[in-house]
Amino acid sequence: MEVIKKVSPFLYLVAFYVSISFILRIILFFHPITQASFTWIDTLNLFIFGFLSDFFVFVLVSGFLWLYLILISNTKYFKPYGYIIFGLLVALLLYVSFGNTILNEYGSALPKIATAFISIKAILFGLLLFLPKYRNQIRYWLFSFVIFLYVVLILQNGISEYFFWNEFGVKYNFIAVNYLVYTNEVIGNIMQSYPVIPLFSALFICAGLVTYFIVKKSKNYIESIPSFVQKIKISGIYLLFFALSLLAIPALSTKENSQNMFANELQANGLYKFYVAFMKSELDYFKFYRTVPNSEAFAQLKQQISSISGESTWRKIKNEAPENHKNVVLITIESYSAEFMKMYGNEKNITPFLDSLATKSLVFTNLYAVGNRTVRGLEAVTLCFPPTPGESVIKRKDNKNKFSTGTLFKQKGYTVKFMYGGDSFFDNMGDFFSGNGYEIVDKKTFEPNEITFANIWGVCDEDMYNKAIKEMNKEAAANKPFFNHIMTVSNHRPFTYPNGKIDIPGDAKSRDGGVKYTDYSLKKFFEMAKRQPWFTNTVFVIIADHCASSAGKTELPADKYRIPAMIYSPELVEPRKYTNLMSQIDIMPTVFGLLNFDYQSKFFGQNVLKPDYKPRALIATYQDLGLIKDNVLTIISPKKTVKQFRLTLKPNQKVASDFQIFYDQIPLTKERTDLVNETISYYQTASDMLKKKKYQKIN
Repeated sequence: MEVIKKVSPFLYLVAFYVSISFILRIILFFHPITQASFTWIDTLNLFIFGFLSDFFVFVLVSGFLWLYLILISNTKYFKPYGYIIFGLLVALLLYVSFGNTILNEYGSALPKIATAFISIKAILFGLLLFLPKYRNQIRYWLFSFVIFLYVVLILQNGISEYFFWNEFGVKYNFIAVNYLVYTNEVIGNIMQSYPVIPLFSALFICAGLVTYFIVKKSKNYIESIPSFVQKIKISGIYLLFFALSLLAIPALSTKENSQNMFANELQANGLYKFYVAFMKSELDYFKFYRTVPNSEAFAQLKQQISSISGESTWRKIKNEAPENHKNVVLITIESYSAEFMKMYGNEKNITPFLDSLATKSLVFTNLYAVGNRTVRGLEAVTLCFPPTPGESVIKRKDNKNKFSTGTLFKQKGYTVKFMYGGDSFFDNMGDFFSGNGYEIVDKKTFEPNEITFANIWGVCDEDMYNKAIKEMNKEAAANKPFFNHIMTVSNHRPFTYPNGKIDIPGDAKSRDGGVKYTDYSLKKFFEMAKRQPWFTNTVFVIIADHCASSAGKTELPADKYRIPAMIYSPELVEPRKYTNLMSQIDIMPTVFGLLNFDYQSKFFGQNVLKPDYKPRALIATYQDLGLIKDNVLTIISPKKTVKQFRLTLKPNQKVASDFQIFYDQIPLTKERTDLVNETISYYQTASDMLKKKKYQKIN
C-alpha cells in the first residue's frame, strides 16, 4: 500500500492522459469530418483497444518522470559527494561554454541549448546543496513544474490532435512529422489561423488547476522521499510495465483492421502514429492527394514520355552511334545554390573555378533541384525519379534493388562506387547505396594519415578528393570503366575547413567561406585528375544536391530550387549552354545519351538533348508537389488541394537572360487544367510504381 502511495504521481497523470484521450475520441467520433457509420463492434473496439493503447503509450512517455522521481534524494547533497557533483557540473558547464566541443563543431543553436540546460542543472543543484533550509520548498516547486509540464503537454497534444483531425480527418501521419521540419512556417500559419492567445490562455489556466490538484494529492512523494528499497520496488514495477508496453503497443496496432478507416484512426493512439510516421517516412499519395484513374495518369504521362506503354515507365532506349564506355565521375555538391555563381549574378567571386569550368562545359542554365534535402538530391540523380510524398526513398525500408544509375552502369561492366567524406550511416545513405549495388567509400575507410581535417560532418573535401583519386587509380589499373558518385560535405554548417587555403579563415564559420572552399577543393581535384592517365577518358558531371535555403514567401519558392549543373569532358562534349527548363532527374539520362548507351529504362528522367523532350521541372517539399511548365508553377498538396502561380520574371539587368533566377509567383485566376493533370500524372504514377514495387531493377 505504501508503494502505491509513492507512485501516485504516475497514477494521477496516467488517469489524466487516458481521460483526455477518451474525451478526444468522443469529440472526434461525432466530428462532422467523421463521415462514417460505426458498427457496435467497431465502436467497442475503438474505445477498448484505444484505452489500452493510451495507457501503454503513457507508460513509455512517462520514462522521464520515472527518472526524475527516482533521482530525488538527500544523500547526494551530503559531504563530500554534493561538492564533488557540483564541481563536476560547473566543470562541464565551463567546458561546454568555452571549450571546443562536438557541439561547437556542429554549430547552430546546439551549444547554446546545451549551455542553458547545464546552467539550469548546476544552478538548481547548487541551490539545493547550499540552501538546505529551503531544500523542501525548492524541491516542491520543481516537482510542481515537472507535473505542470506533463499536464501542459498532454493538453497540448489533445488540442493538436483535434486540429490535425479537423484538417485531415486522421490521427498524426507524416504531415505532422513534416511540421517539425518547417517549424517557422507552421507557427506562422497557426498564428494567422487560430485565436492563439485565448486558446493558450485557457490551456495554461486548465493546466494550472489540474497541476494544483495532482500536486496536492501526490506531494507526499517529496515530503517523504522513498527509501532506496522503495525506489527499487517502484523501479521494478515501472520497468515491468515498460517492457509490457513495448510488446503491447505494436500488438494493439494490428487490431486496427476494420473496413471502416475512421474506426481504425479513432482507435489508434496519436503519439504512436506519430512515431510510426517518423520511422516509416511515407505519406499515402492516394489517400491525401487529388487522383485520376491510374490508366488516365499513365496515358497522360505517355504524352510527356512518348515511348512508354501500359501502367509502367518501361521503355527501350536506342542510339544509332556505338556505345562509348568512358569513365563517369558524378560530383553532387552540398547545399550549392545557383545564385552563388558569378554567371547567375553573384558579385563576391566565391566560385572562381566553377565559373571558369562552366565556360568549358555543357552547362544546364535552367535546371531545378527536386527538393531541399541531400537525400532528395541523391535520390534524383540515382533513381532519376520524381519526389514522392513523405521522406525520400533513400530513408525508407523499401529502398533496395531499385532501377538506378548504378544498376545501369553495372550492366555495362562498370565498377560502381559511392564516395562520401562523412559516415554513410547518416541519412541511411550507406544502406541505400549498398542495397543498390554500390561499393561504399566513406570516412570509415580512411586511414588516419589520409585525414588532414575533419568536423562533425566528416573529412574536408580535399581529403575526400585525394581519396577519390587513389580509388580511381586502382580502378583504372583493373582495366574496367568506373562510375564514381562523390558527395561533398564541406559546404555545410558549421562551414569549417583547413585554414590557409582561401582568404576566408576556416574557423570563421562563414557560408561564403564554405562555398569558396568547396570551389577551391574542386580546383585541386581537377588539377590532380588532369595528371592521371584516365582523365581524358572520363566524363565529369557536377551538380548541386539542393539549394542552401528553402524558405520563401510561397510553398515552393522557385528561386530556392535553382541549382548549377554541368558536364565536362573535352574529348566528348563541346562547351555550350543548354537553356531549356529541366529537372535534376534528367541529368544522368542525358549523360547516358551522350555515351550512346542502349538500355531498357524505367527512368522518369529523360535525355533533354533529344528532340522529343518537353521542358518541365519537378520541385517539392515533403508534402507540396510541384511542376513548373509554361511559366506556371502547379502545386498539389494534401487535402486534395491545387494551387497555380504565374511565374513572372524579375529581371536583373546585370545578369544574362539565360541565368535569370528570380520570379514573382502570382496566383492564377483561372485554373490550367492541363497542367494540373500533368502534375498529377507525374506524382501519381511515381507513387503507384513504388507502392506496387514496379521500380525494381531489371535483371
